[in-house]
Amino acid sequence: PIWFFYDKICNKMNKIYLHLGSNVGDRKKILNEALTAIDRAIGNIKSKSSVYETEPWGLKDQENFLNLAVFVESKLSLDEVFNLTKSIEQDLGTGKEKKWGPRSLDIDILYYNDDIVNTDKLTIPHANLYQRNFVLIPLMEIAGDLIDPVEGKTIEELYDECHDECE
Repeated sequence: PIWFFYDKICNKMNKIYLHLGSNVGDRKKILNEALTAIDRAIGNIKSKSSVYETEPWGLKDQENFLNLAVFVESKLSLDEVFNLTKSIEQDLGTGKEKKWGPRSLDIDILYYNDDIVNTDKLTIPHANLYQRNFVLIPLMEIAGDLIDPVEGKTIEELYDECHDECE
C-alpha cells in the first residue's frame, strides 16, 4: 500500500553524530545541560562516549577541555539541527571570542547520515575531524566501525592515520 512508502519517507530517522566540548565554567554541568537540551530539542540520544579531558588544540594557552561524542536519531533536517546546536551553545555558553579559543560550550555536527555538505556555514563531515584526536577518540568509542563517506574508512582507521600529537 502507498501509506507504507509515505511512512518510510516522512518518518525517516536521521543518524547524527555530534561532538561537545567545554573548557570554561563548570564544564561537567554545562555538558550535562547540553545533553539534556539535545535530547529534548534535537532527538533521542542513542549513545554517548565517556567524557575525556584533553589539552587545547590550536590555541594552547587556555584550560583543558572536557569532550564527548553522542549519537542522536532525529527527524529534523540538517539546517534545523545546525540552528538548534547554535541556539543551545548560546543558551548555555559564553560564545567564542577567538578561533580555537576558550568556550563554555561548543557543539559540532560531525556526521549527518552519509551526507556530504560543503556550504559557507557548514561542512559535513566536519572539516577538521580527521586531524583531531580529541574528536576521533570519543567518536571511536561509540562508532569505531562507522564509515566516513568522504574517506571511505572507518573512524578507527582515521584515528590510526591521524598525526595529532595532542593528548
